[in-house]
Formats: sequence, structure tokens, C-alpha cells
Amino acid sequence: MARPQSAAEFDKKKVVAENRRARFDFAIEQVFEAGIALQGTEVKSLRFGEGTIAESYAEVKGNEVWLINSNIPEFSHGNRHNHEPKRPRKLLLSGREINKMYAGVARQGMTLVPLSVYFNSRGRAKVGDGEWPVRGPDAAEGTKVRVVSAEGGVLVVEAA
Repeated sequence: MARPQSAAEFDKKKVVAENRRARFDFAIEQVFEAGIALQGTEVKSLRFGEGTIAESYAEVKGNEVWLINSNIPEFSHGNRHNHEPKRPRKLLLSGREINKMYAGVARQGMTLVPLSVYFNSRGRAKVGDGEWPVRGPDAAEGTKVRVVSAEGGVLVVEAA
């Protein structure tokens, strides 16, 4: 019988969910890799390829980072102890990374959004978080937009 390959030799990443729209629409400045705290049936659902992160975001609360509004559907073969599909999930990061995220969100007005959910070569569920400064399609093109006037609730915008 053949020996199983070690983690160094086996470099495969199984992507479960990807937020392609975020990569297309926004200029991503920095990418973090975070572990995610999951319950048992959540892991099983992700292994079956179920789960979406299209409308989710990350939020820094105190010394913790939480993934909000991500959808991992209930496991089809689960029992009454199944998980709640849209519950907040804790992201596992070091203190230094949390401080960097907090500085980006609080001081620079950046937004934290998950780019993908995947299993690494060791079988651990990971989330790739991206950080960008501006929401909107103009951020991807690198153009600057300024508001000229706001009259009667209508914004007049021109490219700077």
C-alpha cells in the first residue's frame, strides 16, 4: 500500500465558495487568510460544496473578527442539532492581523469582504478576506470620483 503524501508535497486547495464579483468590481488592497470556527454540520455542508458568500462581509468587534451574512445551508442528513444557516461565524486570526484590519476599517474607511472559502491541504476550512477602500465600480478602474453638488436629493458626480 502506498504511503500518503505529506502536507508539503500535497499542495491542493478545494475552493467551496468564491466571491468573483468582489474581485471584478473593487480594487483589493490587501488579502488576509483566516481560519473559520464552524460547527460539525457546517463542515459537512461545505465539504459537499454548498455555501455562498456573495453578500457577506467581515466586522471587527472588540478583539475578534466576525463573518456576517454568509450562508451555509443546513446539512441534508443532519438531525435536530443542525446549525443555523446565516449565523455570525468567528474568523480565527492573530492579534497583529486583527489590529491591521481594525486600523484599515476605523481610520482609512475600508471594508472587509470574504473573497473565497476553501479547504487547505491539511483539510482546514479557510476564508480569504480582502480589504478595499471604496465601494463601487469606479474603484476597480482606479478613477477618482467627487461629488459636485447635492441639490434636492440628487447627486451630481463627475470624474476627477
